[in-house]
Amino acid sequence: MKKQLIIGAMLALSGCVQVDDFTSVVKHPAPEGLAGNWQTVGPQSKLVSPEAIASLIITPEGDTLDCRQWQRVIAVPGKLMPRGDDWYNVTQQRDIYRLERDGNQLDYDGMTLRRVDKPTVECTQALAKKTVIGVKP
Repeated sequence: MKKQLIIGAMLALSGCVQVDDFTSVVKHPAPEGLAGNWQTVGPQSKLVSPEAIASLIITPEGDTLDCRQWQRVIAVPGKLMPRGDDWYNVTQQRDIYRLERDGNQLDYDGMTLRRVDKPTVECTQALAKKTVIGVKP
């Protein structure tokens, strides 16, 4: 019991973010400049192939869609969550990624994304299938 309390206190103080239940995460509206369509430009070492593309769609209401495509499309809905001055995307799979924006560039999951006008066709199709996110393609 004492060990659990000490470990819990250490995690709380270390700045780690943990989510045990996605439905308990309170969605927050996106701060100014964060809502929109973000996409990788060029090869990214975090992706499986130089041809792979990662996109992140963020609504003003705080809904997100993490969409990664190469030979198939993997699209995971999520929510924006603030912690102090930092913002995170918490996915339905309980993955937590910090968002760091600098102008029209976003650092996300070890990748660099840039603001684009619209998502890829494949991500738009995946978005249409995800009814839990309040985004219109």
